[in-house]
Amino acid sequence: MDLTNILVISGKPDLSELVSQTKGGAIVKNLVTGQKYPVFKNDRISSLGEIRIFTDTDERPLEDVMQAIYKHLDGKATAFEPKKAESKELADLLAVVLPDYDRDRVHTSDMKKLFSWYNILAAAGKITFDEEKKDENA
Repeated sequence: MDLTNILVISGKPDLSELVSQTKGGAIVKNLVTGQKYPVFKNDRISSLGEIRIFTDTDERPLEDVMQAIYKHLDGKATAFEPKKAESKELADLLAVVLPDYDRDRVHTSDMKKLFSWYNILAAAGKITFDEEKKDENA
């Protein structure tokens, strides 16, 4: 699973996928609606491939956390709506998939984003459990 082409764009509610780059920015596709639209160099854009989750000892790539959630939930969406979920429900699920997450630096708002993004990626078929990649790194 490669999250480098999956983007979070400030001011846009969902995740987007990079379709192509242009001279002044890029063309992206909304993963929920499928609508394509331009983004520009002055837009605040983050790649999911660059995002890390704090743990007690270091940081874990978002890709690893997403795969752990995918494996734990058997590829299904979360049983709750992340944006409306209780803090304890979010923290309990994160503790199962990432037991050593830093409870002081990973806030409820971060967990809501994480599980919302997971649901979007799972619905779009963008999450896979990549055993081959793990074997290559061994």
